[in-house]
Order: sequence, then C-alpha cells, then structure tokens
Amino acid sequence: MKILAVIMLTLAGIAAPGQQTRLENLHGKTVLVFTPHPDDDVFGAGQHLAQIRKAEEEVSEGLLGTPKENIMWMGYDDGMLEYAPHPKLVEEATAIIRRIRPDVLLSVDPGEWYERWHKTDHRMAAFNTIDAVRAAEFWLYFPNQRLQQGLQPYKVPEMYFFYPSAQEANYYVNIDAVADLKFDAAAKQVSQFEPAVNKYRSDWQPADLAKAKEEMRREQPRKDGHYVEAFRYATGFVQY
Repeated sequence: MKILAVIMLTLAGIAAPGQQTRLENLHGKTVLVFTPHPDDDVFGAGQHLAQIRKAEEEVSEGLLGTPKENIMWMGYDDGMLEYAPHPKLVEEATAIIRRIRPDVLLSVDPGEWYERWHKTDHRMAAFNTIDAVRAAEFWLYFPNQRLQQGLQPYKVPEMYFFYPSAQEANYYVNIDAVADLKFDAAAKQVSQFEPAVNKYRSDWQPADLAKAKEEMRREQPRKDGHYVEAFRYATGFVQY
C-alpha cells in the first residue's frame, strides 16, 4: 500500500459570493485529497499486495468518477512513512499543493486520537499534509521550488479533514443518495475484506459480498437518521 494524492473535479452548483460553498455543491473546482492508504479516501505486506491494492484503488476511484490519470502515487511502502525523511515528505507534498493550487483540500484529521497515537501511516500522512499546507504559503519554505520550478506560494482556501473525533466534527454531508455507490466502490477493493485479506482472491462470493456491504451499512456514520460523512472544516491555521 502507498500514500497517494487524488485530484478530482466535483459536480453541481455554487454558493453566493462571500458564503461558504457546501462541499457537496462545488462545481468546476479543483479538490486535492491526501490519503495514507488506497482505501482511506473511499471509506501491506508484500509488493505484490501493494500492486493489487493500487489496481483496486484505481478501479474504485473510477467508479466514483476520478480518472486514473488524476491519481498520483508517492511511492512509500505500507508502514514506512514513519521512517521516511520528514523534510523530503513535506517538500514533496508542498510541491504538489503549489502545482495543483487546489480550491479545497481533504485529508486525514491529525487531531483524532486514533490517528495521533495508534495508526502510524495515518498519523504521518495527516501531519505531513498540514505541514505542507503551511509551508506552501511561504516562499522561504523550499525556495528551490520557486527558483528552479516556477512554483509560486499558495494558500489553501478551505480544508476538510475526514476521520475527525466526534467532539470536533463540525461539518456533515448527507450521502443518502450516493451511499450505495460508495459501498459499491469500496467493494471493488476486494483485498481489504475477508476472506481475501488472509487468502487473496480477486473476486467475491455473493454471500461474502452481501456480508461486507451489510457491515459497511452498519458502520457508516448517521446523523438524524441519514447516512453522512463527517469532517472537521478549517480555513487556516494560527500562524505563530
């Protein structure tokens, strides 16, 4: 598995000037997603498994409308982000932000307890992303990008962090209309589910698929009786 960045264009309408645009109502905007593993934006071990999950991610994202060419694989093996040179990681992510210049950025919430203490790739991806967001604003961070690559400083206008802690979630998107599409897309990543986790197979037995989708439905967050995606919305960081 790898850390990756996904860039996609969203659909639908635009809010009035000066108003926060609902995430689900963006149109013609560039959205940049940093995610630690091939499954995290939709919901190890050997290199062969990495290739399988890379292929599954591309199929899964394709079902959601993200073309294969909009997925960038940054090339770090599962569990290795914690040991990668931090300046190199931040510089790579900063260059992506300055080059793509996204209207909206999504990533793992660095403040959630599980991410902070237990899941090393998630923790590193989360903190690396916000370090890059801050660095991207100031040309004194990685000035070689400006001098040698023509990448100008850029401030990300809006950020939505997924996997937030319950007490810090401040933004919810009703996904009733697309929940089944989400579950279908997640199910394309066969190797993430039993029985393929321990004994890989490239397809589903109908009973196993039904069981996996039922588990997804049970685990999907709900609010006021509706399926939702929860985020922590932010527009910047305290600069001191």
